[in-house]
Amino acid sequence: MQLAVQPAVQLSDALSRRWRGQRGRLEVWYATVSDPGSGTGFWAHHELVAPLSSAPYTHGFAAMFRRSGPAILERFGPEDTTTAPSSEIPQPGGTSFGVSSIRGRIGALGWDLARSALEEPSAPLFTFPEWAWKHEVFPAAQILPVASSRLEGTLSAHGEQVRLTDMARGNLAHIYGHGNAERWGWLHAELGGGDVLEIVSAVSRRALLRNLRPLSFVKLRVGGADWPRDPLLCAPLFRAELGLPWWRISGTIGRYRLRAEITIAPERSVSVGYEDPDGETATCTNSEMADADIVLEHKLSRWETEARWTLRSTAHSEIGTRP
Repeated sequence: MQLAVQPAVQLSDALSRRWRGQRGRLEVWYATVSDPGSGTGFWAHHELVAPLSSAPYTHGFAAMFRRSGPAILERFGPEDTTTAPSSEIPQPGGTSFGVSSIRGRIGALGWDLARSALEEPSAPLFTFPEWAWKHEVFPAAQILPVASSRLEGTLSAHGEQVRLTDMARGNLAHIYGHGNAERWGWLHAELGGGDVLEIVSAVSRRALLRNLRPLSFVKLRVGGADWPRDPLLCAPLFRAELGLPWWRISGTIGRYRLRAEITIAPERSVSVGYEDPDGETATCTNSEMADADIVLEHKLSRWETEARWTLRSTAHSEIGTRP
C-alpha cells in the first residue's frame, strides 16, 4: 500500500482560528467521542458564522447519545463575536473548546473532557490536501488536528453522570470555508490502536456542480501512515450513495479497494438545522453511535481481504441535506 508520511503540523496551528473578518465565511470546531465501555457517544460543535449582510456571531450545540433512551441535543448561543480576541476559538454560552479539553453545561447536558496525559496526541490528519487547507482554494476544507486520542472525564444528562472508561476515544476537527455543501456524508471511524478512517463525501453548491455525484475525500490511517497519498487525485475514484438510514462508499486505488457501509439508526441520531453565511439552510442528521462495516481489499492474483473492521454503535457519522 502506498502510504503518505504524516505532515509536521503543530496542533495549536491546526486548531487556531482562520477567520480574518471576511464576509460570507463559516468556521467550525467540533469534537466527537465514543465510549464502548459505558455505551455513550458525544458531540460538541462550535461555529463562527460571518453572514454576507449582517453581524458575525458564534453559536453551537452539543449532543449525548446513550444505549437506552433518545439522544439529547442542546444549543448554545448565538453571541456577538466582534469583541472576541481574533486568535481564540469561540466559546459561546460559557462553554470551552481547546487543544487539551472541552467543557460546558447547557440545559440538560454537561461535559468535562480532557485528552489523556498518558498518550501523545496523533499527528493532524488532512482529509483534504494539506495545500488546499493552507491556501483556502476550495469552498471548504477539513482537518483533524487530533485524529484519535484517549479521553478522560465525565458527561451528564438530566443530573445523571457518566464517567468515561479507559476505552473512550475521540477526535478534534476544524472546518473553514464559505458554508456547507449542497448535500454530504461524513464518517469518522475509530479502528483501534489510534488507527482511523475519515471520509467526507459532498456535492458542491456551485450551480454547475450541484447535479453531479458526490466527490469523496478519504483518509485511512493505519500504523501511523496515511492512505491514499493524494486525497484530491483519488477523490473521483470513489463512488458514494448518500441517504438515510444508511449510506455507502467504495473505491479502487491501484491494487487496493476500500468499501464502507454506514447505518445511522433514527433512534440514535439527532437532526440539527444549519444556516449558511448566505442565509440558505441545511439539515444535518448526526449520530455518534452509528454502525459501520469497513473492508480493505488487496489485489494479488485475485482480490483478498487485507483488513475488516466492524463497528457497532461506535462510528461517528452524519448526512446533510437541503433544506
